[in-house]
Amino acid sequence: MKALIIGGVAAGATAAARIRRLDEHAEITIVERGPYVSFANCGLPYHISGAIEKRSKLLVQTPEGFMSRYRVQVMLNTEAIAVNRNSKQVTVDTKTAEGSTEQALAYDVLLLAQGGTPVFPNIEGIDAPHVFKLWTIPDMDKILKHIKEQSPRNAVVIGGGFIGLETAEAFVERGLTVTIVEALDHVMPQLDAVYGRHVEDQFKERGAAVYTNAVVKKITDTAVILGNGTAIPADLVLVSAGVKPNTELAQKAGLEIGKTGGLAVDEFLRTSDPWIWAAGDMIEIESKISNAKVRIPLAGPANRQGRIAATNAVLAWHSGKSMPESMSMLTPMSYKGALGTSVIKIFDTTLASTGLSFTQAKRAGLPVREVSLIKGNHAGYYPGAEDILLTLVYNEKNGRLLGAEAFGKQGVEKRIDAVAVALHAGLTVYDLAEIDFAYAPPYSSANDPLNMAAFMAVNNLSGYSPVISMDEIETSLKNPDAVLWLDVRNYGEYAKGHIKNSLHIPVDELRDRIDEIPRDKPIYCISVGGFEGHLAVRMLKQHGFKHVKNISGGWSHLKFMRGLSIE
Repeated sequence: MKALIIGGVAAGATAAARIRRLDEHAEITIVERGPYVSFANCGLPYHISGAIEKRSKLLVQTPEGFMSRYRVQVMLNTEAIAVNRNSKQVTVDTKTAEGSTEQALAYDVLLLAQGGTPVFPNIEGIDAPHVFKLWTIPDMDKILKHIKEQSPRNAVVIGGGFIGLETAEAFVERGLTVTIVEALDHVMPQLDAVYGRHVEDQFKERGAAVYTNAVVKKITDTAVILGNGTAIPADLVLVSAGVKPNTELAQKAGLEIGKTGGLAVDEFLRTSDPWIWAAGDMIEIESKISNAKVRIPLAGPANRQGRIAATNAVLAWHSGKSMPESMSMLTPMSYKGALGTSVIKIFDTTLASTGLSFTQAKRAGLPVREVSLIKGNHAGYYPGAEDILLTLVYNEKNGRLLGAEAFGKQGVEKRIDAVAVALHAGLTVYDLAEIDFAYAPPYSSANDPLNMAAFMAVNNLSGYSPVISMDEIETSLKNPDAVLWLDVRNYGEYAKGHIKNSLHIPVDELRDRIDEIPRDKPIYCISVGGFEGHLAVRMLKQHGFKHVKNISGGWSHLKFMRGLSIE
């Protein structure tokens, strides 16, 4: 069997190793247009920052290593330029110091793993020598060379997604003055706005500037000019404005392209050609939550897709032939979609998510609710407890979990990983409320933050303790005098910031001052992170107040809302 793989890095390199483990006698070739076949592209910003000291640590596998261990031939600096599906050949162009050479490579099974390419918007000056992208090791080398030789002082990062923020942090760590420019109304736009604003706050605390709802009009030798005329000093610019799938070869070959722009594949990761499979950032897959077609350019899904596509390609070729005994126990593997679970380090904090955000679920037309709370990552009496802000997104009809987001310093990613497992299993908030999580004072509380968030969701669904979510608050802000904002935090917490004209009664005084609360308006209870607001709701409901709700996430969430009149 001749197995030809176009593209290395995550999906392609994984597929090559998998094919060899399945079929010792296959002829396997990887065609990679860059100078490196397998490298840790997720680690590039951390070498720029200095966290990963040795550049060599980023090289996962070399052509020599592939040949030695797997007997895989790797062709570097070689671009696939055409696929002849009838003759089952791929024309490739290899570039060397002497020039370029074209040749045709035959295949029995073809696997496309060409990934994606950073989007460079049509901006005047974007081709200037101090403007960079960060996608490959050569990209990283160019940035480091510029820093070493030009000693830039002001860096502007265009785009507030994963790579943009990780590189912005790297520039801060290197002592540059950093500005982030994001076209939407918050960074990390795939998450709910409040979480993006928590991230913005982290950068601002370290001296960086963040512009949202901002469009770059022009890049000069010394500045980035925004659409409103603002000039931001810049002698280093990173463009991280999104990624487009590399489907040009597939389109030329007549393969079906999906509605999202990614290459269409079936559940076995087979394209519209029966002898061509695909994996990684270039393909269109299914969301496990909404069942909609999506593109999720993340390393974890790419690696698993490479493994699955390779397995199915090998089995398809051997089907109808004499199946080797070593493969007789295998059956085709289906890819059931992805959750989009992700995590990012923001200085000494962590932001993670899985499944759908509230905004995404609402956009998908799902009957969605969310609850948020702030709670310590472990028992408060054990030293070093740090708060976690946690949001659960769920179906208001049946309580099925739809997603989660979390932000904090410790224990964030383990909660999101737990929710990812729950999502995979199709669990509900009722199930999550009953799960036994590992507990000891240094690691959690008797009721983990996930249990507590699930309790809130169950209480909200039953009407026992109603919760108002951020989108409902946005509606209320259009007529803020129509509701009573009841702040039940203590005096010190209230003095640090509160909504103008809110009624302040600490929760411990609420019973004694119940007559001060008017009954002619809906009441929204504000606490630090949600718990005291829950107590206030229960008190007021039992004193005859009908329209009272707890603000999900409390002041920790609320203070990041746009449009609040805060004193």
